[in-house]
Amino acid sequence: MPVARLKEFLDKEGVRYVVMQHSPAFTAQEVAAYAHIPGRELAKTVIVKIDGRIAMAVVPASHRVDFDALRDAAGAKSVDLASESEFQDLFPACDVGAMPPFGNLYEMDVFAAEALTEDVEIAFSAGSHAEVVRLAYADFERLVDPTIARISVRE
Repeated sequence: MPVARLKEFLDKEGVRYVVMQHSPAFTAQEVAAYAHIPGRELAKTVIVKIDGRIAMAVVPASHRVDFDALRDAAGAKSVDLASESEFQDLFPACDVGAMPPFGNLYEMDVFAAEALTEDVEIAFSAGSHAEVVRLAYADFERLVDPTIARISVRE
């Protein structure tokens, strides 16, 4: 989902947002630094397999996914990190590792870290390694309807 498709979706939903360009970055912490966003406000999308089904775990850039907590939150038997080869074809217009946290557009379950609810705004990669979108957390929650749980721990 390149930024154009994401913007179209957000515009259709009447969401106010800002798109920020930054130097190419490949880790969530680099993106946060280049975009001048605190790590707790930048959401990183981690692609996981929950009982074999691809899903998204969305956590602050300064956190890591707690796989045991995610398994419990999902009521699952197993949760594993998905390999790039398992999900890259699901996001053909996105740079691998820069998928926006809108799994609902791909018929994927989305689990969001409770820590993200503490901020008024959320920012995330917009499908490329050089663009970030920032919007109200309430709009993200309304559009995505994620399962919110304590699924992350500080790194």
